[in-house]
Amino acid sequence: MTADDPLGRLDDDDYPAYTMGRAAEMIGTTPGFLRALGEARLIAPLRSEGGHRRYSRYQLRIAARARELVDQGTPIEAACRIIALEDQLEEAQRINAEYRRASGEPHPPAAG
Repeated sequence: MTADDPLGRLDDDDYPAYTMGRAAEMIGTTPGFLRALGEARLIAPLRSEGGHRRYSRYQLRIAARARELVDQGTPIEAACRIIALEDQLEEAQRINAEYRRASGEPHPPAAG
């Protein structure tokens, strides 16, 4: 994870990527919203050979979550920070679970 890539994810070239217009359509938003997420450094579009912006499925999931928060009244900058923190929490939980499995500790029941 870096300041330029807060989610610290690399996209595999084998996965499909969607043009900005198609990506925006898929999550029910506008290309301007995707640009705003890029400006907030939440997601950085991939580039095709022609230099066109393209978005992976993972990036669409992140953008859809941001759209959800913004629609609920959260400012876009705050929504981006919330998503980055949620991602950090998921990663910490995954590492903790791996540690527990490796050490033979019992796994606590899922909260819910």
